Amino acid sequence: MDWQNIFHWLYIAGMATGAIYFISLSRNPRGVPKYEYLIATFIPIWSGLAYLSMVLPHGDLQQGKVLVAGQIAHYARYLDWIVTTPLLLLALSLTAMHYLAKKDWTLIASLIATQVIVVVCGLIADLSTVPWVRYLWYINGVVAFLIVLWGIWNPLRAKTRSQGRQLSELFDKITTYFTVFWVGYPIVWIIGPSGFG
Repeated sequence: MDWQNIFHWLYIAGMATGAIYFISLSRNPRGVPKYEYLIATFIPIWSGLAYLSMVLPHGDLQQGKVLVAGQIAHYARYLDWIVTTPLLLLALSLTAMHYLAKKDWTLIASLIATQVIVVVCGLIADLSTVPWVRYLWYINGVVAFLIVLWGIWNPLRAKTRSQGRQLSELFDKITTYFTVFWVGYPIVWIIGPSGFG
C-alpha cells in the first residue's frame, strides 16, 4: 500500500472540498468583495492540481518530482507554493486592510515578492547537489521567510489596529495559525531528506 499516494489523494479531496466551500460562500458574500472569494477558491484548486500531478502517471516523466544527487526533489510542491503562498499573503493583506478605502499595494507587493524569493530559494536548495550551496540557498530562503513574518506581524498587523477590535482580533487569530503552519515548512525541510536526512 502506497501511503504517500493515499495522503496525496486525501489532500486533493480536501482541496476540492475547500474550493467548493469557498464557491458556496461567494453566493452570499456578506460584505466581502467577490474577488476575495475568487482568490480563496483559486488557492485550493491550484494546490489540488499540483498534488494531482504527483499521483497521476505521466509516462516517462516522474510524477511531480525529479531525482537530484540521489534524492527526490518534489518540484510539483514548489509549483504549488510559488502560486498559492503569494495568494495567501494577498488574502491575508486584504483581510488586514478590509475597511481601508486605500489599500497599501506597496506593502502587499513587498510581501508577495519576498515570498516568491522564499519559494525559489527552497527550490534551488532542493535541486543543488553541493551541500554548502544547498544550505546557503536554504538560509537565504529562511531569511526571506523571516522578513515575510516580520511584515505580517508588524506593518500589516498595525493596519488592523485602526479598523476595530473585531477585525484586529480576527487578523491575530489568522496570522497565528498562518505562522504556526508556515514555520513547519523550513523545519521539515532542514530535518527531512532535503536537509539533514
